[in-house]
Amino acid sequence: MTRWDGRRACVTGASAGIGRAAAAALAARGAHVELVARRGPELEEATDQIRSRGGQASFTSLDLADTERLKSWAREYVTRSPVHILVNNVSGPAPGALLTSDVADLHAGMTLHLAAAQTLVQSFEPGMRDAGFGRIINVLSTSVREPIPNLGVSNTIRAAMAGWSKTLSRELAPGITINNVLPGFTDTERLATLRAHLAKRRGISEKEVEAQWLAGVPEGRLARPEEVAAAIEFLASPEAGFIRGVNLAVDGGRTNAIA
Repeated sequence: MTRWDGRRACVTGASAGIGRAAAAALAARGAHVELVARRGPELEEATDQIRSRGGQASFTSLDLADTERLKSWAREYVTRSPVHILVNNVSGPAPGALLTSDVADLHAGMTLHLAAAQTLVQSFEPGMRDAGFGRIINVLSTSVREPIPNLGVSNTIRAAMAGWSKTLSRELAPGITINNVLPGFTDTERLATLRAHLAKRRGISEKEVEAQWLAGVPEGRLARPEEVAAAIEFLASPEAGFIRGVNLAVDGGRTNAIA
């Protein structure tokens, strides 16, 4: 496997779960990774772990929902170093039916996901164009293909992100690709929160909730964050340079959609 010495990556939501695993995978290939999330102590721990394995990493604690601060940080960051790989990864909105969700929840979700991703792409894209190399990977959800019950706001936001990504895939310069990874049921904090919510709502145990999920997963288990990170790593590689504007499901075969 080729190393990516000299490449720089930015991974959001990198304090835990898929984001943290993705940061570790990119660093293992030789990229210098900037880990971004709100939780400073967890970011520091993740960064130290990468460094202990010989990787290059630093971190920034900030709230992606603060668009103006995010824009200021990103534009200052690229004056010091370009970003060649951007992984847009944000925890999903709270569960609940779309019909009963407040408009404010939709605004908040759009800001945290779509506005943040747009801000980072606009800030980092010039450096990618100058380098003739760029990889943008968005961690979304299988709900892009099949909406998930009781995740109304999340389904809506993820679909908007998919449309945004596909549109950009036709606008970005040659050498800069954008693709989406669609995780299925993955063993993360987010899934644990959702499992507890559904168990309480249905009056059953969390084990029963998980068993119901896995009944529809041919692989018969939850994904590990590292397995989703492996897909991100591949899409970020030079070898994936002719893959552009796709939705790659990493779901153990759960979704029934053909495309």
